Amino acid sequence: MSMLSTFLFDLDGTLIDSTELIMSSFRHTMYAHRGMVPSEAEWRAGFGTPLRPQLARYARSEEELTRMEATYRAHNREHHDRLIKPFEGIHEVVRELWDRKSSMCIVTSKNRPATMRGLRHCELDRFFDILVTADDVAEHKPRPAPVLEALLRLKADATETVFIGDSPHDCVAGHKAKVLTAAALWGPFGRENLEPHSPDHWLEQPVEILQLV
Repeated sequence: MSMLSTFLFDLDGTLIDSTELIMSSFRHTMYAHRGMVPSEAEWRAGFGTPLRPQLARYARSEEELTRMEATYRAHNREHHDRLIKPFEGIHEVVRELWDRKSSMCIVTSKNRPATMRGLRHCELDRFFDILVTADDVAEHKPRPAPVLEALLRLKADATETVFIGDSPHDCVAGHKAKVLTAAALWGPFGRENLEPHSPDHWLEQPVEILQLV
């Protein structure tokens, strides 16, 4: 583990606690366009993938999908700062990695404006010069393209890299990109959701990230 020099981080559910914001925006959108809310478990299963494909499961046309996406994003923007915060201990861990000169990158399925707003609000933006967002790649997690793009931008060796994320999609993308994977158990997914995807490391709390250095 002493050879690890590069740390890739998922955003929502890993660095930032945004589950209530995401679920609130989902419930609002479904009520507005359907008058009811489908199973929240269905929506949670899509955590870690881009918004539009998630909503497409419920839209009856492309036009309705566009309206649903606009409703979701408007609600999300309105309540963003009130409902998100960094997970306890994350700021200290990221700062320590920064002080150690570790290479770091965000790998997220969020678009770039939402990613930047979340990082700024949680005072994490100064630690991440390089971001790979949904706007930067044509294919998204669980495909490996975002992780491979991060390696390219950082000029990093996959064998010296770990991808830390909370969802099965993060594990799958990391494995396909041939980097190590670490499952963040403080997010919305439990061990039972992640075990089938065989993460290389289990993290019970953020401070354990420093043990990977």
